[in-house]
Amino acid sequence: MTDTFHDRSPADLVAEDHVAGRLYTDPGIFEQEIAMIFERTWVWVAHESELPTAGSFKSTHVGRQPVIVTRDRRNALHTLLNRCRHRGASVCEKPQGLANGFTCPYHAWSYGLDGTLRGIPYPDGYEGVVDKGDLSLRKLRTESYGGMVFATFDDDVEPLQDFLGDARLWIDRFMKQGGGYPIKVLGRHRFMFRGNWKIQLENTTDGYHFPIVHRSWMASVDAETADMMSFMTDPAAVTHALGNGHSVMQMVPEHSDLDADDGTEPLQSRFDPLVRELSRTLDPTRVRRLIRAMHGTGFNLNLFPNVSMSAAFFRVLRPISVDETWIEHIAIGVDGPPEVEAVNRERLRIHEHFQGPFGFGTPDDAEGWDRVQRGARGAPEMPILINRGLARETTGPDGRPTSHVTDETGMRAAYAKWKEMMSDA
Repeated sequence: MTDTFHDRSPADLVAEDHVAGRLYTDPGIFEQEIAMIFERTWVWVAHESELPTAGSFKSTHVGRQPVIVTRDRRNALHTLLNRCRHRGASVCEKPQGLANGFTCPYHAWSYGLDGTLRGIPYPDGYEGVVDKGDLSLRKLRTESYGGMVFATFDDDVEPLQDFLGDARLWIDRFMKQGGGYPIKVLGRHRFMFRGNWKIQLENTTDGYHFPIVHRSWMASVDAETADMMSFMTDPAAVTHALGNGHSVMQMVPEHSDLDADDGTEPLQSRFDPLVRELSRTLDPTRVRRLIRAMHGTGFNLNLFPNVSMSAAFFRVLRPISVDETWIEHIAIGVDGPPEVEAVNRERLRIHEHFQGPFGFGTPDDAEGWDRVQRGARGAPEMPILINRGLARETTGPDGRPTSHVTDETGMRAAYAKWKEMMSDA
């Protein structure tokens, strides 16, 4: 069938069961997305463990705008536009580190960790011309929940907690994989794929592709891990919309809440050496909690528009152009005593095996995303179907749609939010 929406507004290109392929290929639509979505809602910028002490900073982006996330001397978090107020040069090019402030390399205007303009060299030429108080780095509204830091250019947007809504429960659950300790970022890798950002947004809530695209990974792991991820016919494995474009895909329902443990689930035998090592210094309850969480939680939490908390890692997308997207995979581990570093080493090996640049999962996913973009470019008016499970979708007690984990409930939820934001003048 052929999409007939060619002359309609972008919001009219989204229907309940499909979207126009042009959403992936139209540069004009992409520019509107940057302005109406990425610069008007909460965008994830950091995990608090990346800013552990006063003076910590991290360089990142909100949409296409370069920003610096900082922790000042009072431990307050700030997100600053990485653009000198004089001639527009970036004031920080390091990905992260410690600093007392930031100095523009062009004319040495200097700024504090909160963005305040502290000094201008040879200031006599500016007497009666500028007031330093008017020329701080532009500051984005910044709030955090559960260690997850978000920023927005829109000072009037709803509070972060309201935006997250029902997703907060799942953020709380995700953070339990530290086995009673906090979690921290262990490392990251970045790559670009030749496709539209929404292709990746869909992927993290797409259980349907898993045993097909990732069959090589399934064949490479031990039988216990493969069995744990065999959720295609499990009726308890569901995808649930959470409002505001967020959704959760429960692949291993029994690991949705890692505190819910009756003690009967056997620990995977592959971790026996690690159990013995941890048992030398940690009590059995703590060891069991850490080992049960080795693969992370049993769900992918998709937070619209740019971050997912996917089992045991963060996946962050950054739109570059209509057919270019940067992806960052962030490995997370346990922030605890020296003994847990053995846990973190094993978690990194698991991460590398699937998400790493030489792992099984990332190259297979990226190939699929590239192919979707090539196909959409060839026939942009043909529809992209998001109708799987529509006939068996139910409404839960909270009024949110729910269906099987292989269904496209999460995609429909994300596109409903996309349509809402793209319709808002």
